[in-house]
Amino acid sequence: MARPQLIFVDGSFAELAQEIADYVQVGDQVKPLLEKEENEDALQAIVKASSHLNTVPEKEFTSAYNLLIHLVLQSKNPKKYLPIVCGNLLKPITSSPVHGVTLAANALSTVFNLLEESNPLRYNVFMQILRFIKQHGQYDLLKPRLKNLPKWLKDWDVDEEDERKLYVEVAEIAAEGGDDEESYHHLLKALSSFDREDQEEITSEEAQMLSLRALRMALLSPTQFDFQDLRSLPSVHALSDSHPVYSQLLDIFTEQDLEDYNDFNEEHEGFIEKEKLDHEKLERKMRLLTFASLAASTPNREIPYQGIAKALQVPLEEVEMWTIDVIRAKLVEGRLSQQKKVFLVHRTTYRVFGEKQWRELGTRVDRYKTVVDHLITVIRRQESEVAAQKEREVQEIERKLAGAGMGGGMGGGDRRRGGGQQQQKPRERDENDD
Repeated sequence: MARPQLIFVDGSFAELAQEIADYVQVGDQVKPLLEKEENEDALQAIVKASSHLNTVPEKEFTSAYNLLIHLVLQSKNPKKYLPIVCGNLLKPITSSPVHGVTLAANALSTVFNLLEESNPLRYNVFMQILRFIKQHGQYDLLKPRLKNLPKWLKDWDVDEEDERKLYVEVAEIAAEGGDDEESYHHLLKALSSFDREDQEEITSEEAQMLSLRALRMALLSPTQFDFQDLRSLPSVHALSDSHPVYSQLLDIFTEQDLEDYNDFNEEHEGFIEKEKLDHEKLERKMRLLTFASLAASTPNREIPYQGIAKALQVPLEEVEMWTIDVIRAKLVEGRLSQQKKVFLVHRTTYRVFGEKQWRELGTRVDRYKTVVDHLITVIRRQESEVAAQKEREVQEIERKLAGAGMGGGMGGGDRRRGGGQQQQKPRERDENDD
């Protein structure tokens, strides 16, 4: 899981095998096997005694395990020995109570990284690493690598069953590490691995139990509000036969409202408590989802406080608090107008997008088109009025210039008094003129 570690060894297989055999106290048993070049039998004896490495001094642990791993990977059949080596690393390192977990994790990483990327044995080693992480609560070591899982699984060419086992293991580790979002995500991946066309497989006990676990997790998660991906899975859809009450509850959280949830509680009194589903969490989530539906279905994008209070079944003075909560949940964007006592919707999340929502979207687009057409008409009318006003202003300027005797350049010719007579020359001023 860490960066690839290089192992530097010097010597023939026989020399290195004898060295590690002496170290794990089976040297006398291994020596004659090596002399007869029975290397596989010699390696088998060494691996069988390798648990002794968990007791060696801390400063010698890594080099000893590196040598053992090198020899195992030289084998014609490393698959035979790797489970034993990895199994030993899952056991306590008695020589190092403080750093034992880190030492073992590094050794497991060495095994994983020294195998070719496409080697299917990597899957088996990775499953051992997952067990190690789960055993020691080291989810932080795993999380950065989760993005690599799809590629690794493709490289290893594992079947659907092994893929599902890996995803389930990751989901459990993430849940124990407090990362419910990743846990839920990998549960959905595990459920997606069931063959959609195989009715027997999607209705199997394993499929139904995993579906129920994912559904419960989705219901109780404070951040999970989209149930469509879950409900679209065939194994989850099959809950309508195996667990019809849970299936009904899923339908409510997918596309219905608080009133439907309350009716469900009346119809199945005690079910929520019996299944330990936490009514307060579910009711809060249902109110937020109801708010989202209300915002999505409001045609004019303004929701009065009264309408919110009625839909959420809360006092009027709590409306602003619930508005803040639904915005924090990223279900709706908008702002409150305390003066008008309305919530102005800017954007909302559709819980389900089907025929009804397409009709609503079409109606909204038509409304926007009407508004835009009206704006274009107004703008064009204003442009015409501005152009006409400018023309009037030009004509007025020309008229004034003509009246002041300066219209020659603008009137297209000289304007003369008296029907064409020459204008009298102005007399010259004399000294008596003031």
